[in-house]
Amino acid sequence: MPPSTPSSNTSGPHPQLEGDTSFPLPEFQLVPRARFHWRAVQNAITNATTATPFPLSLLDPHVVSNVTTGLWTLASEDIPRALYGVQKRIDLLGNDYYLAHIYRTLFWWTRPTHTTVLGDLIGSQWLDDAEFDRRSHRFWNRVFKGGLRVDDALTTTGAVHGPGHEAVYEKASSHLEPLGPDADPAWARRIINIAGNHDIGYAGDVSEARIARFEREFGRANWDIRFQHPPMQFGVNGTAAALRETVAPTLHLININTLVFDTPALSEEVQAQSYEYLNDLISERLYDVEDKSTFTLLLTHLPLHKKEGICTDAPYFSFHDEADKEGPEGVPRWKADGLKEQNHLSDYLSASGILQGIFGLSGDEDVPGGGFGRKGLVLTGHDHTGCDIIHFVEPSVQDNESVDLDGEANGPEKTWKWAARRYYETERFEKTPKETPSIREVTLRSMMGEFGGNAGLLSIWFDAQQGEWDYEIMMCPAGVQHIWWGVHILILITLVIGSAWTILGLVSGKPQPGKDLEKPKIGTSSGHGRSEAKKKSSKGQESVRSRSKK
Repeated sequence: MPPSTPSSNTSGPHPQLEGDTSFPLPEFQLVPRARFHWRAVQNAITNATTATPFPLSLLDPHVVSNVTTGLWTLASEDIPRALYGVQKRIDLLGNDYYLAHIYRTLFWWTRPTHTTVLGDLIGSQWLDDAEFDRRSHRFWNRVFKGGLRVDDALTTTGAVHGPGHEAVYEKASSHLEPLGPDADPAWARRIINIAGNHDIGYAGDVSEARIARFEREFGRANWDIRFQHPPMQFGVNGTAAALRETVAPTLHLININTLVFDTPALSEEVQAQSYEYLNDLISERLYDVEDKSTFTLLLTHLPLHKKEGICTDAPYFSFHDEADKEGPEGVPRWKADGLKEQNHLSDYLSASGILQGIFGLSGDEDVPGGGFGRKGLVLTGHDHTGCDIIHFVEPSVQDNESVDLDGEANGPEKTWKWAARRYYETERFEKTPKETPSIREVTLRSMMGEFGGNAGLLSIWFDAQQGEWDYEIMMCPAGVQHIWWGVHILILITLVIGSAWTILGLVSGKPQPGKDLEKPKIGTSSGHGRSEAKKKSSKGQESVRSRSKK
């Protein structure tokens, strides 16, 4: 039996929309600066006129100094700054349409069932609310035009618990979204947005207000949903068709905000809510680890922990030296010693919260499923250059010996630890990922132009012959933004030249290329000449006849 119809996903990692924070301040724009210089000259003339009558006061050294200083400042600072502002506005406009070109082209070409953006939707967590709203508007109306925010009614698993929440929560936990022919067509246009550090900050500066405005514009930061494939029959453990069972495979999609897991956090309330969500997810909504009919797709911004040298970003943590003293209305934006920056989730949370907690992986063979855990995949962002690795259980032997109750040594104690290596280097090792508990993590390369305009194409399907899910993922680079700019500049030049040629042709009245020249008409004088010749000929014939009669 062939594999089932796949569920396809297009992933766009961190577009990071920039905005007016890169423009000159309003008071430093060209018109205000020109008015500033003109007022300085006027004041100098007024002061000089009190001692010297006008227009001789124009020659006052103070007036001349203000005029020359103003002109020099305009030429050397103000005009270049204004030109830079114009160039920056054009650059931002072009960047928006470049990113829109990536989304629009891939949507037309691949017809995905789902689309996700893996964090860093905008360029900075420090924006005021007005600028945040402007960039959000550009995100939905220019870059991802036609895209839809995932409605809160579909993401109630991530809602903050409150009065009467139990009934809604229980209904959401058991809800299954259909895949295949009965799937909701709106999912193709819904954008699954992941919270990134440029959207809400790191744990040390994530506030309730930043979470609230992100969720208002882009959807909840924590939620999960399960999609159900139409029922299928498959051979048990790959046996013949005579021994078959019917199953309705499910795909569990999890969107989790790992940015607030590590400490110290600015808001203990926000951190507690995320931990509560994680614990509810693990205890209430994950299927049994031995259930091969389910696939777990985890979407998050921060990559999992891995040692230095495997990916571009090495493990890194930094902390605020002192508390913020310039927060709006006296409210500090961070606290002293709060988490300021990190490249990866901490090793403890990566192991206990994600690898063991969500995926059920373990080096202990006595746990359910033998430690092989749930079938799945992790998609992350943050590292702009991207990375593709395998997290796996690595056996290790400690030097210390275990001792029994009688005090006798039992030999070295066998333990295991988590390790990671590049996915495409697995053939160099003795054990393949299928022979040891493991999970693949793909950190998608950025869709920003300087990194090649990348998007990830993920296809997931249920293989009825094997009785389990399978997937394939690949990167699709659109090329650097200079290619997009070059094509559109060439189109613009062609349109300008073509329009100018047409207008000049119409104004000059000259024949246009490709049109036949008008052929000259034979005038009436030519016909008159033939008539006169005919008359002379007849007269000559009459003369001959008259002479012959004589």
